[in-house]
Amino acid sequence: MSRALLIVDVQNDFTEGGALAVPGGDAVAAAVSAYLASHADDYEVVVASRDWHDADGDNGGHFSATPDYTDSWPVHCVAGTAGAEYDSLFVTDRVTHHVRKGQGRPAYSMFEGVTDDGVTVAAVLSAAGVVTADIVGIATDHCVRASALDAIAHGVRVRVLTDLVAGVAPEPSAAALAELAHAGAELLESAKA
Repeated sequence: MSRALLIVDVQNDFTEGGALAVPGGDAVAAAVSAYLASHADDYEVVVASRDWHDADGDNGGHFSATPDYTDSWPVHCVAGTAGAEYDSLFVTDRVTHHVRKGQGRPAYSMFEGVTDDGVTVAAVLSAAGVVTADIVGIATDHCVRASALDAIAHGVRVRVLTDLVAGVAPEPSAAALAELAHAGAELLESAKA
């Protein structure tokens, strides 16, 4: 019975100074790196996702000049730009699978993305025999939430490491964690993982 670490969207545009900066994003990037340095061997696979939006068009309505910050957003994480790259504090040498999502369309869950070889996250986890996944990253109230719900839907036991996530705002982040707990996720700090 193997475990996976799912690292959601620790990218420049979602950390301090980015197009959609999340408070505490840099701190999460550094903390995830520290956690990986001491715990990577606990996991069969370590999957990291990135938003990777098309430069042309509105990506299926995802980009808007008048965003509602629910279904539409300012331009962010455009493929090949600095904003789409991993935060410099996130050390990726122990990541086994890199996933890109949102290529030309809205995508919140890492399960909507694929590796460079076109393999889905569900297929990566299935091939590795993963039964438990620890989830970390940005943002608690959007892509972390969606990724965790999809992992649960795929029959994976989910643990959200609450000190290794950052959300856009406190209230929706708390609501997202409550929703995940109700859906069966375990919420715990990384020191207890």
